[in-house]
Amino acid sequence: MGTNVDIFVIGGGINGASIARDAVGRGFSVALAEMNDLASGTSSAATKLIHGGLRYLEHYEFRLVHEALAEREVLWAEAPHIIKPLRFVLPHHKGLRPAMVLRAGLAMYDYMGGRRLLPATRTLDLSRDETGTPLKPGFKLAFEYSDCWVDDARFVVLNASDAADKGAAIHVRTKVSAVRREGDGWLVETQGEAGAQSFRARLVVNAAGPWVDEVIQTALGEAEKRHVRLVQGSHIVVKKLYEHDRCYFFQNGDGRIFFAIPYEDDFTLIGTTDRDYRGDPAKVAITQEETDYLLAAANEYFARPVTRDDIVWSYSGVRPLYDDGASAAQEATRDYVLKLEGEAAQVLHIFGGKLTTSRRLAEAAMEKIEGVLGRKGPAWTGKSTLPGGEFEPLAYAAELRRLGKDYPQMPPKLLARLMRQYGKRAWQVLGAARSPEDLGPHFGWTLYGAEVDYLMAHEWARRAEDVLWRRTKVGLRVGPQEVQALEEYMAGRG
Repeated sequence: MGTNVDIFVIGGGINGASIARDAVGRGFSVALAEMNDLASGTSSAATKLIHGGLRYLEHYEFRLVHEALAEREVLWAEAPHIIKPLRFVLPHHKGLRPAMVLRAGLAMYDYMGGRRLLPATRTLDLSRDETGTPLKPGFKLAFEYSDCWVDDARFVVLNASDAADKGAAIHVRTKVSAVRREGDGWLVETQGEAGAQSFRARLVVNAAGPWVDEVIQTALGEAEKRHVRLVQGSHIVVKKLYEHDRCYFFQNGDGRIFFAIPYEDDFTLIGTTDRDYRGDPAKVAITQEETDYLLAAANEYFARPVTRDDIVWSYSGVRPLYDDGASAAQEATRDYVLKLEGEAAQVLHIFGGKLTTSRRLAEAAMEKIEGVLGRKGPAWTGKSTLPGGEFEPLAYAAELRRLGKDYPQMPPKLLARLMRQYGKRAWQVLGAARSPEDLGPHFGWTLYGAEVDYLMAHEWARRAEDVLWRRTKVGLRVGPQEVQALEEYMAGRG
């Protein structure tokens, strides 16, 4: 017979997870299938920012920038453990955009932004400010503005977790093998951890990211359609380049921009690239050309040379942008496009989108869904919190101190990481343990069995890579033996 649901969501990235969460919170029954791990595609390969998109102003994407700017503090309040404010330093580069253009753009950014807690733009003298120290001496003037950082993969997982807490069925490592219209609904067939399953849905949401066209062509069996422009973005993570806690927004000579961002305490994240991609999204990897490009761009600004020997990790993702016919990859729209198709049985295709606007994308998707299925509960996510984020945005330090008082024998680095990743659920991860010895097997750095057990039980972690690279970034600090020990532990627990 199959399981009956109102909405079946294909794809466990930020778009799919956000729509599932919003829908189930309004009273719809929801099932979601992700063929790999949650956030295993584009959503964990971002620059990890909640930002308005200053450069999008140059492409006249005012609606997108306005919406994204307004979302910064909404999302910070929703998840103050995995989202934090950052100050960005934009040095003036002689020969590139004039200082007056930068100043005007940032004035518009502040004006459109709807800030309450984030500080406004200010001008910096790099010969006096500490942010000038790591840079070459030719840079004298800079502008500093506000945006936010996010743990992108955890942002996805927490949206899915909240959806599950509210009753959604989340199926990971479950591929949709067929989607067929049956009367005024859909028969969805899947193959995954639970074997072959079938679902009857009133509406299907295709939020498969880079695979959205593939779902249209294969699972839905429709004629070839090309709505998506795949754009590769790659990043490198290098040994820490400077001591202060601010980010850099750099202009490059080819008109593009890139960031240098403090990352995981001991590293600096540099990215991103923009290039059209025509291969299998599952096989995307940084190219030598992209690595050289990022190193050359960084060396245009930093006084100390950044070399391949400094690289400790790199990652690459494919952005599924809506194909608007732009000539250059960096000019393709970052805005989202929603297409509702069908008559008696309808499917909603999701194209594009950003981490920053994912909540608003979900609300827009729900408007279209409710136009088909009818309205149930009201919009609700604008004043909500994600699991672990039930405290005020400015109270993060106080919550960390409270965790330290409750677990005085735990290493401060462990507590700081757990608070940043789990927020108020850090207490649940630690439980009755009083010291690291009570946390079970040690898998390197600050990762112990108790946390792995929590991730397997509550966050769909199945393999070592899920834990090391998506639920955490401990993978930056452990070796092959520790990875193997973790794989064996999880296999035994699974």
